[in-house]
Amino acid sequence: MASNRPAPEAPLPSYGYEVPNVPNAAGIPGGAEGTWGEWNPTEKSIRPVRGRHRVAKQRGGIGRSSTVLGVGVIAAVGAGGIATAQDKPAVSISLPDAIADSLPDAKSLPGIGSLVSDDSGSGVQAGTGTAGETILAAAPLTTAGITTADAQQGTTDAGEALRARILQQAEQQQDAADAEAKVAAEAKAAEQAAAEAAEQQSAAEAKAEEEKRKAEEEKRQAEEEAARKAEQERLAKLAASYSLPLSSYTLTSTYGQSGSMWSSGQHTGLDFAAPKGTPLKAVHGGTITSAGWSGAYGYRIVLELPDGTEIWYCHLSSMTVTSGEVGAGDVIGRVGATGNVTGDHLHLEVRTPGGSAIDPAAWLRDKGLTV
Repeated sequence: MASNRPAPEAPLPSYGYEVPNVPNAAGIPGGAEGTWGEWNPTEKSIRPVRGRHRVAKQRGGIGRSSTVLGVGVIAAVGAGGIATAQDKPAVSISLPDAIADSLPDAKSLPGIGSLVSDDSGSGVQAGTGTAGETILAAAPLTTAGITTADAQQGTTDAGEALRARILQQAEQQQDAADAEAKVAAEAKAAEQAAAEAAEQQSAAEAKAEEEKRKAEEEKRQAEEEAARKAEQERLAKLAASYSLPLSSYTLTSTYGQSGSMWSSGQHTGLDFAAPKGTPLKAVHGGTITSAGWSGAYGYRIVLELPDGTEIWYCHLSSMTVTSGEVGAGDVIGRVGATGNVTGDHLHLEVRTPGGSAIDPAAWLRDKGLTV
């Protein structure tokens, strides 16, 4: 089996122990002469690696945009340093056959087997040296991080591909953070707009309610004013067709007044004091149904109105009209002091069609006349 013999002008360094019966670098056998041989590493002579390989635990969640970009830039710079490994030539490792035969198959090693290929195009290539040594020619490992998508895009630099992926991930995280901030801002703006709209609507409703109240108040006042004017017009028309019984007088007794002078104990009419002979007028157009002596009432005239209401003129000194139709304001008699009286006056009574006495002052006011 061929092996790679070290060049005579570049002997391997001595490491301080005898190898009997093994030629040294100059071709002289070792042994008792105390010559030194080539040091070949073995399982017993290799000092085991101590310590642990620690991998930092990655924290979950999306970091802030500045932190993400900073980490991405640092990782990208590191990946760029890895990319420079492609500029270095492949290193051949020479091992004696005795040691190479005792080594495990590279494909069976965790994390290494996937990098080893049997063909000549990629992976690790094995060969035989000139002195029975096995040579493992390692292809550059910088292509180990290239994905299928990177390869389809023509990327051959694993470091550059890693840097690009880190930057892309950082950009995606930044975009996600920006989108989340935009959504939050839009939600806040929408909430503020809704609050302002609700406030404006409430103000508009309050204003509309106030305007409605004012409109109703104005309408009520207008209706009251219209009713007052209508009543004034009605009374004015009535007053044109009604007349007070005397043009000049003094009220001496009112309706319902108590006293021993009246047989019923209460006054049933309205007394207008005036000089004897003062003309008496018909309060409204009607028919004289009765005229003559009536006991305590003295001389009395009864005027019946179209609605059946009777007007009694009592204690007259004389009667001008004793029957027939008369008009409002016509003179029908004169003031006197006949019957149960204490002086000259007109005792006026107003009776309903049923014969009940009512307040003459209220009846005259309802006709637009004030006593």
